[in-house]
Amino acid sequence: MVPLNHGFFLVFVLFSLGISSLLIRGNLLFILISLEIMMNAVGLSFVLIGCYWAQIDGQIMYILIITTSAAEVSVGLIFLMKLYKKYNTLNVDVLSEMRE
Repeated sequence: MVPLNHGFFLVFVLFSLGISSLLIRGNLLFILISLEIMMNAVGLSFVLIGCYWAQIDGQIMYILIITTSAAEVSVGLIFLMKLYKKYNTLNVDVLSEMRE
């Protein structure tokens, strides 16, 4: 069994990777991927806590997070496709300067 500290170190690395990518990247697709990485880190922390306390609740929360994540990605990808079709770019800086 993996020690709890090692698991939370992995959660911290994944979450900080997602935050840094969210702040650095200007592409909407990479922002969506960063949000997915952060949600997976939170889900992993629920699983680790549930395993530590020998409860199934963490795994149930992880399934809920994955389901929410799938809905977010489907709506987000449709939004990205419409933006790309209309403006021919996914750069956040360019899109924020456009006014209709």
